[in-house]
Amino acid sequence: MRDDLLELLWEGLRQTLYMLVWSSVFAIVLGLFLGITLVVTEKGGVLEARVVNRIVSLAINSVRSLPFIILIVLLLPFARWVVGTSLGPTAAIVSLSIGAAPFLGRIVESALKEVAVGKIEAAKSFGASPFAIIFRVLLPEALPALVRSLTIAVIAIAELTAVAGAIGAGGLGSLAIRFGYQRFREDIMFATVIVIILLVQAIQWTGDSIAKSIDRRRHRTE
Repeated sequence: MRDDLLELLWEGLRQTLYMLVWSSVFAIVLGLFLGITLVVTEKGGVLEARVVNRIVSLAINSVRSLPFIILIVLLLPFARWVVGTSLGPTAAIVSLSIGAAPFLGRIVESALKEVAVGKIEAAKSFGASPFAIIFRVLLPEALPALVRSLTIAVIAIAELTAVAGAIGAGGLGSLAIRFGYQRFREDIMFATVIVIILLVQAIQWTGDSIAKSIDRRRHRTE
């Protein structure tokens, strides 16, 4: 093991975690908004607005149809306008957030649609407002499914940080390409793969633990 391996790994992991945390926060906020909008504005939804639903759905499908590396390139001017640069982890957060939000929106939509229609109708019969139904019925009832869905999304964002590293974002992906592949450092390639695997496993374990904890508390109160 060369002397610089741990130092390089730590710097790459630090940049990856920085991108992952902030991208996940922004993508989750945007994804929740998109997913909720899709569900409540569809036919029969609590805020039915079919035109809005079609526009949001089209926008989501359009962004999702683009390969992520092309999306990053397209968003470089926007990232430069937002954060003042098109290179580095901070600029990558812009592209990662926008790229992951449509995927998140769809899985949030799927999780919310698992909520029993009877519970929504019961809330309506008691005179609950649309926003009360969203925040007191839809989201709480779908919470375990949402946590599992968001876990999948965060893992996807972790994988996308490696792609972003290929065009100057830094992180473990950049480390694997610039030092491992281009400089024929097999030790760096192997160590980077191990760190990424451990990172994904940690995210999955955390998400599963939170979802199981919510399920247990719900069963105790029923």
